[in-house]
Amino acid sequence: MNNKIQYQSELAVRIDDNNPDHHIYNNNGTLWIHFTVYPSAITKQRIRKSLKTKNVKVARRLRDQLFATFPKAA
Repeated sequence: MNNKIQYQSELAVRIDDNNPDHHIYNNNGTLWIHFTVYPSAITKQRIRKSLKTKNVKVARRLRDQLFATFPKAA
């Protein structure tokens, strides 16, 4: 998998304020993130990336830092 993400892509996420772990999931003890970006108006790319941690607080911080690098979808 290509580890370089096109940061010109728009981030498209649905955030549930009642779920602080949105977009984070446990894969055999390691926490991963899953989200979708739109490199262009007609294409989308699903991203799954290991956060390389078992600590949910660290995973939340890493998720928030990653999401902050993307422009938000209109």
